[in-house]
Amino acid sequence: MLGLLINVFVPTGRIVIGLDDTIERRWGRRIQARGIYRDPVRASREHFVKASGLRWLSLMVLVPLSWAGRIWALPFLTLLCPSERYYQRYHRGHRSLPERARQVLRIMQRWLPERSIVIVGDSSFAALELLAAVTSDTCCVVTRLRLDAALYEPAPPRKPGRQGRPCKKGPRLPTLGQVVADPKTHWQGVTVKQWYGETNRRVEIATGTAVWYHAGKPPMPIRWVLIRDPLQRFDPQAVLCTDLEATAIDIVLWFVRRWSVEVTFEEARAHLGVETQRQWSKRAIARTTPLLLGLFSLVTLIAHRLVADQPMPVRTSAWYRKTRPTFSDTLALVRRHLWRAMNLSTSQSQPDSEKPPNPLPARCLELLCYTA
Repeated sequence: MLGLLINVFVPTGRIVIGLDDTIERRWGRRIQARGIYRDPVRASREHFVKASGLRWLSLMVLVPLSWAGRIWALPFLTLLCPSERYYQRYHRGHRSLPERARQVLRIMQRWLPERSIVIVGDSSFAALELLAAVTSDTCCVVTRLRLDAALYEPAPPRKPGRQGRPCKKGPRLPTLGQVVADPKTHWQGVTVKQWYGETNRRVEIATGTAVWYHAGKPPMPIRWVLIRDPLQRFDPQAVLCTDLEATAIDIVLWFVRRWSVEVTFEEARAHLGVETQRQWSKRAIARTTPLLLGLFSLVTLIAHRLVADQPMPVRTSAWYRKTRPTFSDTLALVRRHLWRAMNLSTSQSQPDSEKPPNPLPARCLELLCYTA
């Protein structure tokens, strides 16, 4: 699947990979891998909501689709991250989410040894061990960064003849929260073409380089980018990138692509039956959700080939008008193509008399194509 997506959508240039986890809400005593997690959809900073279910970690290729007019996240690798209670039951060591992410990212790097890769994740993957294990000459990571993270200047050159272990960091730098409050900070106004469902969003950014360090963990040189809204519609936030040569605007554009991952999770729940499964065996659970998410990419690949010959139809209604196709339109196009290719008509190949076309079958087919 990864090879198909790259050959069709990203034959050259950098490959942007989205990394994120989601909770499949499931109940049942026989589902051994389930756990109790924070519900990212219903919870907020002031209100904590828990959900019982399965945690999935997914890798997706973030590509712009010309016929869709936005970035789409196309899954190619999804694995189950069981709860800590599951590992205790089988007397095995628990693997945290960053450890699982490090495992799958190293596998992906072996699949693409000669391609330049950008990995985009949220704050759950802003771990120094993960960044140090994944970052290389051909791979960089973009994640959120805490405003109170401990940042330092690079370590000074080692003096000749000096004994002892070399320095890992230099003097302490101000926190990014202090940089935001400092009136001397230089802010640059930029316009982001696509910003979380909006177009041509005006924001201000500031950037710099530092070494992110915590005792007992490897130091990580990073480029940080501060983002704030001139209209103060959201709080200032910070993003890091392990590629020091990357520009601030590129880092922001890479990070904004991450929102399409949440859209893919929601579309898979609405149209592909995720969270409606009823199986409880370990093997069936481990294979069903990854296949459904892979089906999202397969449908997109088929639709991409079909729109080369015909325009993508967009279904609208009196109370909801849209100009860009969504996954429901993509799925309807693929269904319509497959059902017409099956030629389910039972009429004779050479009828005795010509009959006027009946619009009812076409309308029924159109209705079935958009049935979730």
